[in-house]
Amino acid sequence: MDTTLLWDGWEPVVHSVVMVVCGFVALVVILRVSGPRTMAKMTPLDFIVAVTIGSAFGRTLTATEVPLAQTVLVLALLVGVQWLFAAVRARSPRVRSLLDSPPILLYYQGRMQGRALRSHRLLEEDVHTAARQSGKGSLEQVAAVILQQDGSLGVIGRDDLGDASSLLPFTGRHDIRDNEG
Repeated sequence: MDTTLLWDGWEPVVHSVVMVVCGFVALVVILRVSGPRTMAKMTPLDFIVAVTIGSAFGRTLTATEVPLAQTVLVLALLVGVQWLFAAVRARSPRVRSLLDSPPILLYYQGRMQGRALRSHRLLEEDVHTAARQSGKGSLEQVAAVILQQDGSLGVIGRDDLGDASSLLPFTGRHDIRDNEG
């Protein structure tokens, strides 16, 4: 049996300790400097960056040939790319339309939006679940349920609907009942 499977000396152990501690501290500092947007509810772009950061950090923890400076640089670049995309996204409607899924109206004033539910592979039960999770005992208490950009379901109670102007951007129409299919 190859003994290096069990013990390969102190150098890899020390390297792992240094990488975990320094890499973790560097990642916390980088995320704090980049601001709360980096840690907000995730859009698809944010998810990709988070998975990539996790993968890069995980790889450097066990790869003894990757120096600490390279690890910190990669983590900073990934967060920087996410920040850059977020900044461009905030300033450009065209980029925003490429990167973001728009919110989708799933239920409005007693009517399930069948086409929207089907196209996003959701069930009416998902709408009922969202209503329950928001503290509503009945869909009669719900004015609208929206599939948000981060994948969560937002519930607007009948008492909170007001003039429904916050729903207009989701549909682009004044008569949002036309969204049903």
